Amino acid sequence: MTTVKIRKVGNSLGVILPKETIERLYLKENDLLQIVEEPEGVRLMAYDPEFSEWAEAFRNTNSKFRNVLRELAK
Repeated sequence: MTTVKIRKVGNSLGVILPKETIERLYLKENDLLQIVEEPEGVRLMAYDPEFSEWAEAFRNTNSKFRNVLRELAK
């Protein structure tokens, strides 16, 4: 586990990722990260626009056709 400090960056707050973490995750400048809120805290994940598009479509379909999907699953 790595501990980092929240710092002031301009008018915002930010977290500086350690070099070892950046190298291990193959991150580079201008990569996008997604913040996922969980009961235990937050998780940073690499942002994949294609997957995010798919996940949003699934959420919409799942909520619209919840009852139909439940019946089909029987």
